[in-house]
Amino acid sequence: MGRSTGDDDGDGVTTTAAAEPRALRREEWETWYGTLIRAFGGIAGPAEELELFRELTQVDRSIGVWEGEECVGTAGAFAFRMTVPGGAQVPAAGVTMVSVAATHRRRGVLTSMMRRQLDDVRSWGEPLAVLTASEPAIYGRFGYGAATFELGAEIDTSRVRLSVPPGTDDVRLRYAAPAEVLDACEAVYARLVPARPGMLARRPGWERLGVLDPESGRDGASPLQCVLARRGGEVTGFARFRVRPAWGTQGPKGTVVLDALAGLDPATEAALWRFLYDIDLTSTLTVRGRPVDEAWQHQVSDVRRCRPALRDALYVRLVDVGAALAARTYQAPVDVVFEVEDAFCPWNAGRWRLSGDAKGASCERTADAADLVLSVRELGAAYLGGVSLGSLAAAGRAREVRSGALAAASVGFGSDVAPWLPHGF
Repeated sequence: MGRSTGDDDGDGVTTTAAAEPRALRREEWETWYGTLIRAFGGIAGPAEELELFRELTQVDRSIGVWEGEECVGTAGAFAFRMTVPGGAQVPAAGVTMVSVAATHRRRGVLTSMMRRQLDDVRSWGEPLAVLTASEPAIYGRFGYGAATFELGAEIDTSRVRLSVPPGTDDVRLRYAAPAEVLDACEAVYARLVPARPGMLARRPGWERLGVLDPESGRDGASPLQCVLARRGGEVTGFARFRVRPAWGTQGPKGTVVLDALAGLDPATEAALWRFLYDIDLTSTLTVRGRPVDEAWQHQVSDVRRCRPALRDALYVRLVDVGAALAARTYQAPVDVVFEVEDAFCPWNAGRWRLSGDAKGASCERTADAADLVLSVRELGAAYLGGVSLGSLAAAGRAREVRSGALAAASVGFGSDVAPWLPHGF
């Protein structure tokens, strides 16, 4: 859903909330959800989306702050499994639906919900909490660091040519109704999940999010369309998209709006991109939320005419430093003592020795001298391998104590492929 906002309580200043957060009850969902919608401008989404999120909401993992019958704060936490470097799928609380009523800002409502929520996540044994932030400035003080980024583009397909790899012509494409081929698309997605950090294994019901197609969400474009890619008789990829027709004095100038694209091999991906480039009566391909290392950037004839743009995506919070760091692998051997600062979750504060390589890792408390000093926010930013510890140190966010420790740890924490969040929540 991508809805995480809140009140800015101040720089770590906790004030007295209207009431303590408590678990949501199923019969309170409409009131609770209404508080969320009002905080995001008061315009409810289409009925199909409303019903889907009613089903997806995990009531036992959702909290609210109430004054009598009035709900003044909301927060939820989906139970996800997220891929980390090395391919393991680690339990992660997907923090979502966070809001505070405008009448109750600067009263500590958000802080009280974050306190309750992280305590809950720890009690559930989930080492990570993740979120997408409508207002990024809010969540740093609760230990969340920007760990993945996403790429957008406005590609002038009338002037940009695409060079494709060998094998692309072997891929066959066909149109299909999006809902009718959903199982085939999900099978492709599931095979890709272990290969890229930040991807989420789909929980039951989440696959329906990709084929929601309310007319109110089309912004003048066509209903959702889908093409399946086949190679050697096997479904190897898909693209979901819309077409927004337009005409000018010099002829057609329609726009293709990409919704989702996935391929199991480079030739399939290239065939899907080429198809989108070549749709008749269009001259622009609009792309949002793609991996920052996607291959098409190196296949285009003129990247400037693609107008690439970068933005933050997934924020990661280590709820259990030891378990989180031990759950991933490291692309080069690491043996480093971190001194971790974590005022909001003090059970993480102190020194941790991380020892690991590409085969596995351990992370235990230690009394040994620190090699690197940083906060849990910076560990979250670096955790998926998309933000280097070296760059954080250059920004003054991490401090090297033992010479050489920073470079070794920075290489070890890296990832061959950029982490990517495939969809919001």
